[in-house]
This record gives sequence, C-alpha cells and structure tokens, in this order.
Amino acid sequence: MNISVVIPLLNEEESLQELHDWIVSVMDKGGYSYEIIFIDDGSTDDSWKIIERFAAQNPNVKGIHFHTNFGKSQALHAGFAKAQGDVIITMDADLQDNPDEIPELFALIDSGKFDLVSGWKKKRYDAVVTKNLPSKLFNWAARRTSGVKLHDFNCGLKAYRKDVVKHIEVSGEMHRYIPVLAKNAGYHKIGEKVVKHQARKYGETKFGMDRFINGFLDLITIWFLSRFGKRPMHLFGLLGSLMFVIGFVAAGYIGFMKLYRLYHKMPYDLVTNNPWFYISLATMVIGTQFFLAGFLGEIILRTRSNAERYTVSKTVNF
Repeated sequence: MNISVVIPLLNEEESLQELHDWIVSVMDKGGYSYEIIFIDDGSTDDSWKIIERFAAQNPNVKGIHFHTNFGKSQALHAGFAKAQGDVIITMDADLQDNPDEIPELFALIDSGKFDLVSGWKKKRYDAVVTKNLPSKLFNWAARRTSGVKLHDFNCGLKAYRKDVVKHIEVSGEMHRYIPVLAKNAGYHKIGEKVVKHQARKYGETKFGMDRFINGFLDLITIWFLSRFGKRPMHLFGLLGSLMFVIGFVAAGYIGFMKLYRLYHKMPYDLVTNNPWFYISLATMVIGTQFFLAGFLGEIILRTRSNAERYTVSKTVNF
C-alpha cells in the first residue's frame, strides 16, 4: 500500500463529504493504492454515521470511533497504530488542509531524502491577533528550544515514513511536537514544504487561545523529556546535591561560629535564632526531596506500562 491518510476529527459532519471526495479524486488521479483512516474523537454530531456510510461504499475508507473526546494526540496515536501505508499523511478534517498537496508530500518521502515532511502555511487565513501572532511566537520558541528548524510546528498536514510513526509515542497534547519526538527517536531527516492554507468553510475552530498556553507548557515538558526523560536522576540528583552542599555549608558556618565564640568566651544566641540554621534546614530538606524525586522517576521509568490513553468503541473496515 502506498499511502495512508490519517484524519482526526471532532464534529466535522459538514466538511466530511467534500473532504472524502477530494481525497479519493486525488488518489484515483495519481493511481495510488491507499487507505483513508478517519478517527472520530467522540463527536456528538453525525460525523460517525457519515464515516460508516463512506466505509460501506468505499473499502479503502476505515474508521475508528472514540467513546468520548480524548484529544487530537490520542486520535493520531490510534490512527498511526492502524496505518499500513508506506507513507502516512496526516491532515485536519476542516478543509483548511488541501488534499492536492498529497502527491508532492508523498514524492518527498518516497524519494528517501526525508523521514518526515511538515507543511508550512506561509500564507494564513486565520485571525491575526488570536492565531497568527501567537502562532509565530509559539513556533519561534519551539525552534529555539528543540533545535528543529521548522516554521510551522502546528500544521496538521504532514507526511511520514511508516517507520517513523511506528516508533514515536504521541500522548497528552504532543501532536504539535511530532517532529521533535521524531528527532528524539533518531529520525533527523526532517523537511518542510510550503502548503496552501484555506479559510475555514464550515463550522468553527475547535481550538481557542488556551491551546497556545498549553502548547508552551508542553514545550517545557518535551524539552525536559528530551534532555532527562531517560535519566531523571541526572537532573534531580544534581539539584539535590547542590541543595545539600548549600545546607552543609550553612550548617558548617553555624558550627564554626559557635565554636569560635565559645573559644573566645564571647556571648552567642541560640542556634535557632540564627537565620543560617533555617537556610541549612530548608536546603537539606529540599535536597532530600530532589533525590527522592530522582529515585521515583527512575523507578517509574523502569516499571511503567504502556496502557492505552483512550477507549475505542467502534471500528469499521479493520
């Protein structure tokens, strides 16, 4: 099979027919062997009924239905697990991603030059204040933090070699950082292609301003995981050691001053009246907590289970 098109969606009943017909037209024109995997992330409209109708009419259409809304990352994870194509294309279901880009994205991966090609919506039709400016800031921070030189991390239109999607773990809201996850997994041939962005035709966006706040928090998470995810003790042990050093220095200072005053028969206050006593106590307690956090992190890392983070209630054509 040449291509798997993986499409996560939530309440997109108005756009699904046009999207399906458009993708099928592109595939038939190019003579591709393909599958279209729709992942319904707990829609409350008729999206799943439409997907079932597509599947009944077209054996290349497959569907996964979540019991409730688990998020885009979990939907992509489910789609990646089922995808059989040599090249996997992801796109959103709101018609803002253009299916006519599929042949060029496929060719870039099929050439062997890239493991992953990310779309870049250079010209956008979103609101400037609520989406464009925050998106530019977010992408700048992601480039600086991750070292992956992409202009548009959040573009849903991406192409992957099959091996890539089978070896990355997409969880939480990490779908924005799949190129970073791929890099951390050893896939460094990451490219970018300018793609057409279209104004939303039906409905309203499912994402608000809070996605950028969550995005920056996830960026911190993925930075930590990429640096210390496999060795948490390296960070927490270092911080714990630093705290212990500060605590012991402070305790040593208190002891020295007390002995000095005793030797010279000078008056001195109770140890508890010395602010360095509390500095010493606090830093040693914090140091102990950091060490415990490091040990717990190592234990969790070695005993974690890969339990699914979503519940699939129905599938079609699998």
